[in-house]
Amino acid sequence: MSTSFFRGLLDDIVEKSRSLKNFSLGNDDHGGTIETLSKGLLSGRGESSGVVVAQHILGIFEILSDEEKTAFFTFLANEFTPDEEAVQAAASNYASDPSQENLRALYKATEPPRQEFFRRLNLAPGGTAAIVRLRAALLTRLKEHPELKPVDEDIAHLFGSWFNRGFLVMQHIDWSTPANILEKIIEYEAVHEIQGWDDLKSRLDPGNRRCYGFFHPSLVEEPLIFVEVALTKDVPASIHDLLEARDSADAETASTAVFYSISNCQAGLQGISFGSFLIKQVVNDLSREIPGLKTFVTLSPVPGFMRWLETMRDELDLNIDDLKDPDWIKYPQKVEGFQAALPGLAARYFLQEKSNSGKPLDPVARFHLGNGARLERINWMADLSVRGLEQSSGIMVNYLYDLRHIEKNHEAFAEQGTVAASSSVKRLLPPS
Repeated sequence: MSTSFFRGLLDDIVEKSRSLKNFSLGNDDHGGTIETLSKGLLSGRGESSGVVVAQHILGIFEILSDEEKTAFFTFLANEFTPDEEAVQAAASNYASDPSQENLRALYKATEPPRQEFFRRLNLAPGGTAAIVRLRAALLTRLKEHPELKPVDEDIAHLFGSWFNRGFLVMQHIDWSTPANILEKIIEYEAVHEIQGWDDLKSRLDPGNRRCYGFFHPSLVEEPLIFVEVALTKDVPASIHDLLEARDSADAETASTAVFYSISNCQAGLQGISFGSFLIKQVVNDLSREIPGLKTFVTLSPVPGFMRWLETMRDELDLNIDDLKDPDWIKYPQKVEGFQAALPGLAARYFLQEKSNSGKPLDPVARFHLGNGARLERINWMADLSVRGLEQSSGIMVNYLYDLRHIEKNHEAFAEQGTVAASSSVKRLLPPS
């Protein structure tokens, strides 16, 4: 993968940073707290001095204690908010005269100053990556400090523009990719753990394996998301068979592309959508590269299934405690009993159980169904790893990306919450 262009950009940024090191702001700014510096950054300085202030703020934030970081986020939540009187005046002016000028004034009055603060913070060299790390720290606090949610919403709003699909570059990751990026693929793999370099090579080097990732110019050599693909002759029903049968098909003779792992890499970009764009672009690129590919499917985990079974413990005629013991797979009688019940319950979990928003409970299902895929098959005993048994009692599913129906499925799911499913999945539903 060529990164010379992005490295050139980084070199320019670093050189500019060095030239600003000796810029003097005066003792007040250098000696101020992170709160004082933040107010100074927002108060309006020249661009050069603003860059230096932003650097100081980001540098200080990195060394704050956990308590001090929480206090800083609280400061941003309380201090950098819209002026209520200005908002009321602008709203009154627009209500009496809905002109474009008054509309612009209303928009300006209602935009939280935090957004401009983060825009100016982004002027610092490496600012985007630093703000991504800052948001990662913020996300870990939201459960205990819901009052910080407005700060997160402002950053997420800006990230929606900064990480727009138009800024993302898709790269084919293979065994010739620089080692520092390959190390991050091992580190960030979130679905099926990569057991060192030999395991990684077996996922990248064979001719019937592919890996693609999205990169952003402001996060040099840091993948945002990546997907692993196997080229096969059939739709797989087991992750073990898929990972072990690496040489079962040549790419030229494969008819099926299997997306078996997709991993988000940056905790601070949680909620920023990349996956749907990545999968659709990979489908288009592989279709051009290998004309014989006719079927595009996933082999996906079901991370919420066991949690749901636990909530249904009193309703279901099922020994949940036995199921939570991974040794049940060693006893044929237990396997037979669970096989009679679990695939049907999985069908119910996908097709009938809904969240308060009317969408399926399972997060992976929401992702793929929202992209326009169809729930194609429920696979029994498909992932017998410790994690697979803990999350889904070993069940995995195939989602089918049929290019002819993606848009129709997407619209039906988005507007009515309709789950596109094959007849074989629907037949698994137990009687009411």
